[in-house]
Amino acid sequence: MSLPPALAEIVDDFGALGDSDKITLLLEFAGELPDLPAHLEQDAMEPVPECQSPVFLSVDAADPASVRLHFSAPREAPTTRGFAAILHQGLDTASAREILDVPSDFYYDLGLGSAVSPLRLRGMAGMLGRIKAQVRNQVPDLSGA
Repeated sequence: MSLPPALAEIVDDFGALGDSDKITLLLEFAGELPDLPAHLEQDAMEPVPECQSPVFLSVDAADPASVRLHFSAPREAPTTRGFAAILHQGLDTASAREILDVPSDFYYDLGLGSAVSPLRLRGMAGMLGRIKAQVRNQVPDLSGA
């Protein structure tokens, strides 16, 4: 599997834990999702309707060597917020190529399938799919990937 180093480390961390500890780690990630930068408003972000909670994301691939990601997810939705934080920590500043090369189902390797509902996992898939789509739109020479 081709993952950027930061995301590969997160997958390894989850892989080393039992189900209850995986949930604890996911909740820790939820608390680490950074606030939006002052210049970015939620209204200007793309909604992720695949998520059960109102999640919004912004992708800035102006520099394809270091793509910037921003997420807005409510604190009352810690699972969804944790997924957003995993994607942020694992993919923020990765290259456009690295992001596009992430397998669309990488999140199964987190081992959360038995601890989190499939509907919630689809939300993470939706976030990743929208990130990839925005990268493709912003970096046309990679659009065939």
